[in-house]
Order: sequence, then structure tokens, then C-alpha cells
Amino acid sequence: MQLSWRLKLLNKGLRLFVKPQLRKTSDPSDALKTLALIADLVFRKPPFLRHYLRDGEMHWFASGQCHPGKAVLYFHGGGYVAGSPSVYSGLLGRLSRLSRIEVCAPDYRLAPSNPAPAAFDDCLTAWDHLLEQGFQPKDIVIGGDSAGGGLALAVLSVLCHRGTLPAGCFVMSPCVDFTMSGESLISNQESDVILPAERFPDLAENVLQGLDPKDPRISPLYAGFPGAPNVFMHYSETEILQSDALRMVERLRSFGASATVNAHPDAPHVWHLLDGWIPEARASLREIARFVQDCFVETSR
Repeated sequence: MQLSWRLKLLNKGLRLFVKPQLRKTSDPSDALKTLALIADLVFRKPPFLRHYLRDGEMHWFASGQCHPGKAVLYFHGGGYVAGSPSVYSGLLGRLSRLSRIEVCAPDYRLAPSNPAPAAFDDCLTAWDHLLEQGFQPKDIVIGGDSAGGGLALAVLSVLCHRGTLPAGCFVMSPCVDFTMSGESLISNQESDVILPAERFPDLAENVLQGLDPKDPRISPLYAGFPGAPNVFMHYSETEILQSDALRMVERLRSFGASATVNAHPDAPHVWHLLDGWIPEARASLREIARFVQDCFVETSR
């Protein structure tokens, strides 16, 4: 795949300026501030974005004309210690515009003040809340990126065991294994342009605080997925979470799930957030939007 000149330039900038900063960041509150600042300066929003709250902590995003009665339930990334629906408003608004579906995102609790499984509990509650509002499982596609991708898969496992399947699930660069056994944490520690692998143990300590790292609520790589719906995954071959993605696909397929994977050869972790800056981001978001639309077509038959 030919990389755009803008992506090549972005990779160099991330490696020179952002990765060293993340390597030095030890306080989760600093991570929160940094991500909020980046969002304000960098993450672009689509035109006519509508962002509003329903029932307290449920953020809704819509751009353009959306199909009624359908929803994408999205769980944001940020390593369980940073991020918010507001920070992700650009990505979620663009996803809404491309898929023509409203996107709902819970403002789940963050570590270390609220260690795992607090975030998982909030995300599962968000699903239950949509059902209480009249949505049927077939009316909802769940998704997420990074830590939020892990949350989406952890919630999906519970829904598989309940027998209340969503229309589908998509994840971007998911974090699915807090045992830190993924081979790419070592092999890709230099090629990853943004995530410092050496900080993962500190992150795990902040997030787990005594929880078994194999608990499927934080590490869905060890969860079960009986009867799972279609799953679509993006990841980069150069990121430290490459192994998480590959092993997660194998895990899903071992339960008979249809798991489709699209690997980018050299993009940063969750490059989708850079929509409007690199063409690869818009192209990938279009793929996810098509997947969402196809999921609703399949479940309406």
C-alpha cells in the first residue's frame, strides 16, 4: 500500500514529538490534559455536528441526515485513564455522517480513581440503557478504539452469553490483553510511532489495582463469544498492539464468528482520529461506515 506524504510526515512528527512526551507522562491527570489539548487543536469535526446529552451521561452525536431507530454504541479510547465522548466528538461526528447513523457514547469512569472493571460496568449499563429506551439489539452496532475496543469486545462477550446480540461490532487497534503477553510489545516497540511499550506495566498497575489481568472484563482475549455477530477490525502492522489484534481475531474465529480484518502497513495507533489530516483516516472511516450499514441491512432481512 502506498503511504500518502501526509501520513509519512505525521509518522515522523509523532515519533519526534508525541512519543517522547507520552514516555515521560506518569500522572494520569497529565494524560487527560494532554489528550484534551490535542483534541481541541487537532481533531477535526464534520460540518453541522450535533452533540447533545440524553439521560445524564449518554452523549449523542449526529451529522447529516440519520436513519431513525438505529444507533452505534461507541466506547472511546484513552488507556482507561484518559479520553471522553467530547474529546472524540470529531471522530464520532464523522462516523455518524458517513454511516447516517446516530452515535451514542457513555462517559464511563476512568482509572486510577475508578479501577477496572468500573469502565466495563458503565459500558454494559449503557447497552442496557439503550434497550430500556426502546432499541432492540438488532438496532445497535457496538464499537470502540484502543481501550474502548477492548471494552466493546468485553461487552460483546457478555451479550453473546445473554443471547442478546448486537447487529455487529467494530474495533480499531483494540487493547485486549493486560497480561502483556503479546509478542509485538517487544517486536514493535521501535516501529510504533506513538505508544511507548515500556509504559504498559505502569498503565496496567493504574487500571487493574489487584484485578486478575486475565479477567475477561478487562482482557477479552480470554472471553467466550458463542454465536457472535460479524466483527470488523482495523489495526496497524507497526503498532505494539498488533499481537492483540491478531490473537483476538483467532479467538473470535475459534467460536465460529465471522471476523474481518484490515491491517494498515504503517499507520499510527488509531489513525482514524486524524480524519481531515491524512487521507488514510477518511478511507478507514468509510470502511467502518460501510460495515455499520451492512450490519443493519443483514439484521433487517
